[in-house]
Amino acid sequence: MPTLCHAAGTCSMGIHVILEEIGKPYEIRKMDFANQAQYKPDFMAINPKSKVPTLIRDDGSVLTEWPAIAMFLALSNPDKKLVPTDIEGMVRAQEAMAYCTATLHMQGWTRIWRTVTYTEIESEHPKIKARGKEIIDKGIAIFDKQLTGKDWLLGDFSIADCALYFLEVWFVERGNLALPANIAAHYERMKQRPSVQASRKYDGFA
Repeated sequence: MPTLCHAAGTCSMGIHVILEEIGKPYEIRKMDFANQAQYKPDFMAINPKSKVPTLIRDDGSVLTEWPAIAMFLALSNPDKKLVPTDIEGMVRAQEAMAYCTATLHMQGWTRIWRTVTYTEIESEHPKIKARGKEIIDKGIAIFDKQLTGKDWLLGDFSIADCALYFLEVWFVERGNLALPANIAAHYERMKQRPSVQASRKYDGFA
């Protein structure tokens, strides 16, 4: 069975939700980021990028990067209908996932939580954090507009919603920030799904 290398409260929450949606056996390898587990030799031998999510597949091969893992899981389980089957739907799913992970996560939240990676000059930190907040707010507004009149980003529930979900958790549970109306409603719908409830219980958000 596949093994998800996962750290509680990180973006790998979204992949955990997808595995729960699929409903097949899987294992979780807990990663203690507080103790820098991602930089330990045993994990770096699996994923030298030192990041989660990391998926160890049934054949022992390793897959990294959120959108790639999500797409692999969705396409490997077509009966679960976790990604559109038409070209337009697939690229829109990729578009949403890439924006969540590469922009809102890496450019937005990283500026706020890991400001020192941008500069060690503390006097510059407020400006960097403010820029991160601008990026996040812009992205959330874009997704809020996309959800107008819809329950899910692509019409039907998909892996794109699982990407948006981990950002919603960060926005509300970690950032203590208010979500705009459509995003807030989406977050509440996500929390009603058994897959999300299982993930939240595992990570201590239940």
